[in-house]
Amino acid sequence: MSGRMRGKDSASSSELHSDEEYSWIPWFCSLKGNEFFCEVEDSYVQDSFNLTGLDSMIPYYDNALDLILDIESRDDMLSDDQQEMLENDAETLFGLIHARYILTSRGLQRMLVKYREKHFGVCPNVLCRDQAVLPIGLSDQLDEDSVKLYCPKCEDVYEPQKSRHEHIDGAFFGRTFPHLFFLTYPELKPKPLSKNEKYVPKVFGYKLHKNAYQKSLEAQEKAMKEKAKAKQLRR
Repeated sequence: MSGRMRGKDSASSSELHSDEEYSWIPWFCSLKGNEFFCEVEDSYVQDSFNLTGLDSMIPYYDNALDLILDIESRDDMLSDDQQEMLENDAETLFGLIHARYILTSRGLQRMLVKYREKHFGVCPNVLCRDQAVLPIGLSDQLDEDSVKLYCPKCEDVYEPQKSRHEHIDGAFFGRTFPHLFFLTYPELKPKPLSKNEKYVPKVFGYKLHKNAYQKSLEAQEKAMKEKAKAKQLRR
């Protein structure tokens, strides 16, 4: 059994499955910090075709899958350490399933609802004027990077603004999702920031040349060399 309370009278898997209050997937998605996840349908998880290859990535795959689907298993035979590993495996397995599910029509529809309600937040770039963002992974591989946020207006990626999202693996969303999302719903793709909308650095009202910082650095280095040379000549 997982660490959450299922209720002492919920003995059968059918009862657990029918009572969403005690179903693992809604419970997991409702946890603070898991707002980026959408609820994956049980029918999708139950189709072994959708899970192809995941069994080799999860040590306690069968037990973790049973936990996700609220199927009673003999996990009472596990030690406390093994139980903790099982629960971690269930979260990882769900995340990998989620990455595949949100690329399906049903998954995209569920993420659409969250996008419209700005569950993922807004772009921190003030020039994007509170443009809604989408979660993205910079890698499709586990344990390489945490989830980021993609802004369709400035077309850049940012760290999540809330620290509770920093622990989420980017592979649970993947690199494809936000771009497939806007290909599916092109009417929602905002026009990118134009040159006139982008921030332009200025000094005393004058636009900086693109090589200004490099020229300043070179001048500074030249002055330091001349100073060192003059100091040696005075010796």
